[in-house]
Amino acid sequence: MMKIANAPCSWGALEFDLEEKSEEIGFEQVLDEIEETGYIGTELGDWGYMPTTPSLLKSELDKRHLDLLGAFVPVALAKAANHDAGVVSALKVAELMFNAGFKNSFIVLADDNGTVPERTKNAGRITSAMGLTEEQWKVYATGAEKIAKAVKDAYGIRTVFHHHCAGYVETPEEIDKLMTLTDPQLLGLCLDMGHYAFGGGDPVKALKKYGKRIWHVHFKDYSPEAAKASREANGDYFDAIKRGVFCELGKGSVDFQSIVKLLEEMKYNDWIVVEQDILPGMGNPKICAKANRDFIKSLGL
Repeated sequence: MMKIANAPCSWGALEFDLEEKSEEIGFEQVLDEIEETGYIGTELGDWGYMPTTPSLLKSELDKRHLDLLGAFVPVALAKAANHDAGVVSALKVAELMFNAGFKNSFIVLADDNGTVPERTKNAGRITSAMGLTEEQWKVYATGAEKIAKAVKDAYGIRTVFHHHCAGYVETPEEIDKLMTLTDPQLLGLCLDMGHYAFGGGDPVKALKKYGKRIWHVHFKDYSPEAAKASREANGDYFDAIKRGVFCELGKGSVDFQSIVKLLEEMKYNDWIVVEQDILPGMGNPKICAKANRDFIKSLGL
């Protein structure tokens, strides 16, 4: 049975260091609204956004009947000097989730997105010339495996890699490269439908291609019109978000009906996390969360 969750990023609680942070909604309101709009789980959000004491975290989630299914951990993996700090960061998050009783949660490992100017500026229109060298790819994959192994050895918690626009693993070719270079028993794939589409791919094809390597799924829609407007304005990743590149489910180009059918055929039996990335202060997250949950219900989930 697929279980439906939402995440703090749908309320504008993002990992990026932005001027808009002052408008960020507190975690209590976010958790209240996740429960009120019909979801049964959440992700942790940026470190420190929710309580970092296990008992307090569990108490806040339990009072709203919510499960914790994972936590986003950004690491600039292209530089070996960052790997040890990445291990420390991932272990800190894994320890919190484990000690709070959420032992089946995931570390959702990603690049430190938004920190490389060329990649941030050209999100959604990446060329091969903007990518990693063969040597950098080896470093990147080694770092991802090192973090995944450390977390698994210490807590038995699995790690999935989240491809992401404005990072070094965005395009279908880059995702394929990382999957080829890493151990499928050690590192799974978090397939994010919106990021895959924005990065130039078809999420339906990705589902068919990676199959059981996909351990975690994010439901996010993609607006080609918003991407086009941003591109024509020479906007960066954050400009695209402001223009609504990740729109409400069912209002973009992602073929969710086919995706749900494929997930059922794959016997995918885990979490689907709705993520409609917005910046702090944008829109009305609760109304969007309800609309997104209703859309998923229309698909039979």
